[in-house]
Amino acid sequence: MKHIFFTLFFFGLILVAQGQCIDVISYNIRYDNPDDAPNNWDNRKEFLISQLNFYNPDVFGVQEGLIHQVKEMDQGLEGYAYFGVGRDYGDERGEHTAVLYNKQRLKLLNQSTFWLSLTPDKPSKGWDAALPRTCTYGVFESKNDGTKFMVFNTHFDHVGVKAREESSKLILEKIKELNTENYPVVLTGDFNLESNSPGVQVILGDMKDTHIAAGKNAFGPKGTFNGFEFTKPVERRIDYIFVSDKFQVLKSAILSDSKDCRYPSDHLPVFARLKY
Repeated sequence: MKHIFFTLFFFGLILVAQGQCIDVISYNIRYDNPDDAPNNWDNRKEFLISQLNFYNPDVFGVQEGLIHQVKEMDQGLEGYAYFGVGRDYGDERGEHTAVLYNKQRLKLLNQSTFWLSLTPDKPSKGWDAALPRTCTYGVFESKNDGTKFMVFNTHFDHVGVKAREESSKLILEKIKELNTENYPVVLTGDFNLESNSPGVQVILGDMKDTHIAAGKNAFGPKGTFNGFEFTKPVERRIDYIFVSDKFQVLKSAILSDSKDCRYPSDHLPVFARLKY
């Protein structure tokens, strides 16, 4: 009996020492705009969903998802669930910064959404933003070993210069306010900011850019915004996965998968494998 106990104890120590790995994706899926034809949602959703099923992330954040798009993704993905609300009124109306997660691997403990504004607890526009913008977050527990972490997913305004920098500050403040247990934190999103911008530099004061931290294990094109222009280089990087210091970045990729010379969205998804 003692032998069994010590064997189990030793095996448990090995698991703790090895740490836990998760795969994360940030994906601006482009809202369902009929004027995008031939790149409208109905023509690309099947490939986009199959792409996500192939990479099979533990958790991923989407931007620009209208509720029918989020529900179609949820239905097409194997073993996932989602949470998040629309930015317009806090219900199903408007674009969502939804978070989807693998129910077999993760247990959702808590979730909510706040607005990127001076009144974050209610639907609102912030500073010089053209539109209401949100950040959706969740607290997760690994079903494998019980470890916990937090995921924040956001979409910054495309017009407001001040709004983007202030949104970075607000999210960092919210992370400190909400992360009372000092869990590892992931921040995904379309930030509408390039890496040398003040807003990104604010975030880098507290977190790591996974694509940079991955070093030689970073893969893919330079940028993330492709504008559905398949024949042009993708050079503008505005989508990111940031992590707190409790995460080790094992690898990162900007995924340029395509079918029949068409991308599944006007943004390329960002992938990161993390250890904590």
